[in-house]
Amino acid sequence: MCKDIAIVYWSGTGNTEALANAIASGVKGAGGCADLINVCDANVTAIAEYKKIVLGCPAMGDEVLEDSEFEPFYIQLEPLIVGKSVYLFGSYDWGDGQWMRSWVDSATENGLTIVDTLIVQSAEDGSELASDFGKAMV
Repeated sequence: MCKDIAIVYWSGTGNTEALANAIASGVKGAGGCADLINVCDANVTAIAEYKKIVLGCPAMGDEVLEDSEFEPFYIQLEPLIVGKSVYLFGSYDWGDGQWMRSWVDSATENGLTIVDTLIVQSAEDGSELASDFGKAMV
């Protein structure tokens, strides 16, 4: 564990997990250090200790966050990461990315500093975009 960048994600179909892996590769390629953590293995207190927090979740249902694992984790984490550099990413199959805009608006209203976001339509290969997203964090 490096405590520089935590990449925490939830993935139902594997698309968001692939983005998380590409982001981690980009960080490493730029000389940085990141820990890749599935949300089911994430500890809220431990994640809050990282310098930069990268959170990934696909759009679900009516363009909302996944509500059984990711959203409860995020609700607990949010007040602990005010003042940290936060990055959001995810994928979607339908709609126009409204879930990300809503997530950013809510996070900002609650005092988070959203440095950047990445959204990829599931049919696209977002690995290069995600790698560049990771490189830019270093």
